[in-house]
Amino acid sequence: MYIDFLQSEEWRKFQEATGKRTFHISSQKSPSSPLASIRRSGHFEKGEDLFWANIIEHKLPIVGKYLYIPRGPVISEQGIVNSKQYLTLINLAKKENAGWVRFDANDSHILYIIRENWRVIKAPHDMQPKEIFVIDITKSEEELLAEMKEKTRYNIRLAEKKGVQIRIMNYELGIKNNYLDKFINLVKITAERNKITAHPEGYYRKMFEVIPKENLKLYVAEYEGKVIAANIVVFYGDTATYLHGSSDNEYRNVMAPYLLQWRAIQDAKKAGCHFYDSGGVKISNPKSEILNPKQIQNSKFKIQNSSDSWQGITRFKTGFSPNTQPVEFAGSYDIVINKAKYAIYKLLQKMKSVV
Repeated sequence: MYIDFLQSEEWRKFQEATGKRTFHISSQKSPSSPLASIRRSGHFEKGEDLFWANIIEHKLPIVGKYLYIPRGPVISEQGIVNSKQYLTLINLAKKENAGWVRFDANDSHILYIIRENWRVIKAPHDMQPKEIFVIDITKSEEELLAEMKEKTRYNIRLAEKKGVQIRIMNYELGIKNNYLDKFINLVKITAERNKITAHPEGYYRKMFEVIPKENLKLYVAEYEGKVIAANIVVFYGDTATYLHGSSDNEYRNVMAPYLLQWRAIQDAKKAGCHFYDSGGVKISNPKSEILNPKQIQNSKFKIQNSSDSWQGITRFKTGFSPNTQPVEFAGSYDIVINKAKYAIYKLLQKMKSVV
């Protein structure tokens, strides 16, 4: 089973650095346990009695705090049946006066067993994208290019022909050359253009300060001496994940974002990654199977028609591998600790007072 970067120690420490309280529950008893190799590889073997949860405390107005396990817990079938860690989780929530515990069900089979053994309900909204687009990059670069949509391949070559230059750097280089500042400025421009709320700039600075340089890279696109687009990509286990992207309002005709993604894919291949996770998409496929995050299927899907920016984002990302089926998760679920608090929370959700 795969362990997402959001369940890594690196991500937990980053969350602490941003001011959030975090907790950890594990069935493993020592650093020399199998989990040490799991953290390096991002996987554990089938049949293990495993429960691993990095937990983040969230605070809301009126109803107070709840605990959230992003893309987790990482749990085996035996780990679900063994109630010890579940009770530890419940007791932690009670001790911290949390109204509920929210977790992300990443696998339909595991979710079925959880429902058989735990008392859970579907959360009012999902914390992470329910669909993501993960490309198998074990193929050759020639094969990957050949499998792209013709327009995507054309835009990559256009950016190269126009002279777009891609620079790859870590925190030290980004600070030294003011590239991190330029990325943050582009984030503000992108947020205003797309009418979305971006993280405060300190969030991105902490990310590069805390997450090890071997796990985090900044990809910058320059055109005529000006930074016009930039991406943050995280490397963990056998997967490179596109976390954040930004672009200028100018020079959009040189197609820099296409070349940025392609360079990141090439870089991930060189680093030995097997998959490139380009993040959230929205698909129109209500009968699709809930997949394990690494089950790449060659089947057709439809891009969801919508008035928001998701349609354009989905079209852009899927153009890099149009025959790859997006990965669909089961979504977020809640373990209710305090029924009164949770009832108020759901009422406020309906009134759109709490997000």
